[in-house]
Amino acid sequence: MGGVLGTSGSTEQSVLVSKLEAKMVEAMRERALKGTSMKSFNSIILKFPKIDESLRKCKTIFQEFDEDSNGTIDKQELHHCFKKLEINFSEDETDDLFEACDMNEDMGINFNEFIVLICLVYLLKEPSAAQEMGFPDLQATFETLVNTFVFLDKNRDGYVSRTEMVQAINETTTGERSSGRIAMKRFG
Repeated sequence: MGGVLGTSGSTEQSVLVSKLEAKMVEAMRERALKGTSMKSFNSIILKFPKIDESLRKCKTIFQEFDEDSNGTIDKQELHHCFKKLEINFSEDETDDLFEACDMNEDMGINFNEFIVLICLVYLLKEPSAAQEMGFPDLQATFETLVNTFVFLDKNRDGYVSRTEMVQAINETTTGERSSGRIAMKRFG
């Protein structure tokens, strides 16, 4: 999330995003205390097909809330979306989430940004919120994404550094063949 702090240079926006970022970091630290089911980088890679399939289901949800069918969800549409899904964030919190997830700062959340937004909502609310939000099938996917982050965040500071990514790639469990050589070409 550090990259989301903005290119606008606005101190006010940075403070708002920083508050949200602090909440996200704290939520990840709390989740890290519970541990993770991920034991190796290979176990993460093996989950990719299921994650991809599950996230495709979000496309229908995204299209439903893109009321004007322009390929993005604006702030008003996001407020309608949260109200319909009974996601209880204040207006300011919803605006902060919008600002943080509108990564290209075009005043609209595209589908990829929507995936990030929904994952953040899942992280910031209780895990049972996925069912309440109308995403019962996605709960396992979000849990996998959170577990992956917890596995990669070796020093538990709420961020994943390049060093931590390389360390995770190089780790293997007993009996596994390392995917490290292939992954290092990508991340190294």
